[in-house]
Amino acid sequence: MNDYVDLLRPRQWIKNLAVLVSLPFGWLQYGAGCTGEILFAFIVFCLAGSGAYAFNDVLDRREDLQHPLKKNRPVARGAITPVRAVVVGLLLWATAIVLSLISPNPNVTYIVIAYIALILVYSLWLKHQPILDVILIAVGFVFRAAAGAMTIHVYISPWLIVCTFTLCLFLGFGKRRVEIHTIDNDAQAAQHRKTLARYSPQLLNQLLATSAGIALMTYLLYIMDAALQPGQPPLPFDKQKLLYTFPLVAYGLFRYAMLIETENFSGPTDIILKDKALSVTVLLWIAASACIVLHQPLFHLLGWS
Repeated sequence: MNDYVDLLRPRQWIKNLAVLVSLPFGWLQYGAGCTGEILFAFIVFCLAGSGAYAFNDVLDRREDLQHPLKKNRPVARGAITPVRAVVVGLLLWATAIVLSLISPNPNVTYIVIAYIALILVYSLWLKHQPILDVILIAVGFVFRAAAGAMTIHVYISPWLIVCTFTLCLFLGFGKRRVEIHTIDNDAQAAQHRKTLARYSPQLLNQLLATSAGIALMTYLLYIMDAALQPGQPPLPFDKQKLLYTFPLVAYGLFRYAMLIETENFSGPTDIILKDKALSVTVLLWIAASACIVLHQPLFHLLGWS
């Protein structure tokens, strides 16, 4: 049973927190009653993501043997046969699609199907194409955020979508940098992942700097853009006060860039969970943003001025 738990990689479910990005806006519009609906969407994407890991582990089982950490994955080490892993993955995908049909917004089902199709295209072909491999991973995070917003019928600013995309580009290029640093052998790195033969540390450093800069800029543009788009309800909070969270965002991105150069981690999730300073930064950003977005409704609820 532990082998099957490892196959599902529950530690990676933290990535699906992108589904919950729109939850504070849902509270503002509809109250806390929308929480259950968006958490249900979070579970759906956890199932879909675990199915993707099972399928991808089958395809990468030989390459994973060249990696000092991934060689211990259950399919690579022979604890689970490829056939069983594929069956588990298909069952998880089918369950995710069926559960998505319960969503109050039928478009969520289409996003889940599109996400699974994206994973298939990535796993079978585009993960071997440099640059495109990371772009597709970033698009997957945008799908998660869009599904969460659609589930509770919340409008998401285009700037926030672009910021999510570029932030995930930054994290994705960072993961490639981590893989090169961990293996530290060009031939072995290329055997583990073909695209690593096309990524040099210098190129990845440039891509990291560019994507981090764009992510910070689009975050600022989202904060400072006061114009209401068609279909967007007025915000019951001063969005520009989110500017106070900018130092936390900048520190988080820069610390992540530092850690991938100095320590051995398996990827972004491993870095966030293991580095206390980065974990605290993420929690502080969530707390600060929640206070800014929700303080006026909470004060009104409590009868405070």
